[in-house]
Amino acid sequence: MRTIVLVVIVVLAVIFAILNRNALLFPHTLSLGFVTYREVPLGLILLLTGLVLALIFYFWAGVSRLRAQADSARLLRDMEALRNSLDHQEGSRFAQLQGYLDQRFQALGSGGAADQGETVGQQLAATNARLDALERNLNVQLAQIDDYLKRRLR
Repeated sequence: MRTIVLVVIVVLAVIFAILNRNALLFPHTLSLGFVTYREVPLGLILLLTGLVLALIFYFWAGVSRLRAQADSARLLRDMEALRNSLDHQEGSRFAQLQGYLDQRFQALGSGGAADQGETVGQQLAATNARLDALERNLNVQLAQIDDYLKRRLR
């Protein structure tokens, strides 16, 4: 879009210069304070100065856009690192849960539950309910992370 606007401005300036070439090339006396130039086409100098300024601002806007894209890419890298860290933490939670389940199953197999007054079926149902709750919680958290990343990538 910026390129199209710049091309339109340049084309309009060229058309203006062609239509008014006599006025643009009319000789003037130009004084810079310490030196005076005679027979200088002041209109042409002003037109070229305007075009140079348009080019400078065009490239300045391009550099600003590149900086914004670099900041966005840095933010996405940081978010990916955060996601990997969260995945690692979830993995360690799963390892803890696996250890807990192994311990509970060993206790169930050795009859340790009968000493506590609970039946094996009740403990197994409670463990299954806890596993289901943890799985739902993990799925919700992963869906939230995925939605957040998708929103940021748009």
